[in-house]
Amino acid sequence: MSSAEVHDHGPNCGCVACGDPRSMDVLDKYLTVWIFGAMAVGVGLGSVAPSVTAPIREFHLVEVGLILMMYPPLAKADYSQLPTVFSNWRVLGLSLVQNWLIGPTLMFGLAVVFFSGLVPGLPARPEYFLGLVFIGMARCIAMVLVWNELAEGSTEYVTGLVAFNSLFQILTYGVYVWFFVLVLPPALGVESLVAGISAFDVAPMQVFEAIAVFLGVPFAAGFLTRYVGTRVKSERWYDDEFVPKIDPLTLVALLFTVIVMFATQGGAIVASPGDVLLIAVPLTIYFVVMFLVSFGMGRGIGADYSTTTAIGFTAASNNFELAIAVAVAVFGVGSGVAFATVVGPLIEVPVLLALVNVALYLKRRFDWTDFDTGSLDASTTERTTDD
Repeated sequence: MSSAEVHDHGPNCGCVACGDPRSMDVLDKYLTVWIFGAMAVGVGLGSVAPSVTAPIREFHLVEVGLILMMYPPLAKADYSQLPTVFSNWRVLGLSLVQNWLIGPTLMFGLAVVFFSGLVPGLPARPEYFLGLVFIGMARCIAMVLVWNELAEGSTEYVTGLVAFNSLFQILTYGVYVWFFVLVLPPALGVESLVAGISAFDVAPMQVFEAIAVFLGVPFAAGFLTRYVGTRVKSERWYDDEFVPKIDPLTLVALLFTVIVMFATQGGAIVASPGDVLLIAVPLTIYFVVMFLVSFGMGRGIGADYSTTTAIGFTAASNNFELAIAVAVAVFGVGSGVAFATVVGPLIEVPVLLALVNVALYLKRRFDWTDFDTGSLDASTTERTTDD
């Protein structure tokens, strides 16, 4: 029995389990400050020393950072719980609706409102319209693991939902882009947004390669680490001794990724701050609406907090790596379409960080006592008893 279970909790309790800020390390306690500081360092580095972007791209430092920050959550996941996750069709069905119906439709609607020229005062910007559509069709497989971890969501559920979305994405991304770019705009009378575009060549293999790198590598590393660690030592040792040692890697890698990501776009941000803000507005609306609606839907089906949080962040995040890769392949690295997709993760970082705090507030604000849909506690207790 842990020390967190044998003493009285309260406002004067100083244990980590109670979430007392006095018991948190410096990195956790001032995470928001560190992230905004990393953003500032990245922008400053990219604008003052633009040559730094060459080695960042050459050595794939953004990709390395993403993989490193995803490793601890995936190493922490209890993969024996995944059959339970995949058997819960209420949660999977809800996530399917959120990610593949509500999300793409909302992003398309925001792209039309802000960049079609239909709204007075907002000129038509076809390149930004396409960039937002590419983002909206790509469901998240990477940074969602970090946001969910910071918000104390279910690692098992977010891992299962990400895997579910990945398979669906391989099969449907090209179809979604075709429908929302080549079918809907002409049907709505805004065909000028896609003038001159008659086809997209987005092969399933292109999507698969992006997923294999950003999800497959850390997933395999996390799974093998847990498999070997629990068998060579024990499950108790793995959870109590090994996991706390690798936990800080998530935040350190996140800060590193933010710096190199913002550094690659420092010059563009300084040169075109107005365009960055213009793209940031619909993206911010999208992130906030998707999270709050999905969080509310999760609570609406009676899901517990950890499951609801996993549902919310899975729906609110997007696979920017895939969107950027497709935009660059189709329109070129210097295109406005590629610029819009690159701005995406720069906006996601501060907005999703804010939503982490919103989730933690909602955890305290609402009573979750009778909300047990998707809860893994019962099966965990049963497994522990059997052991």
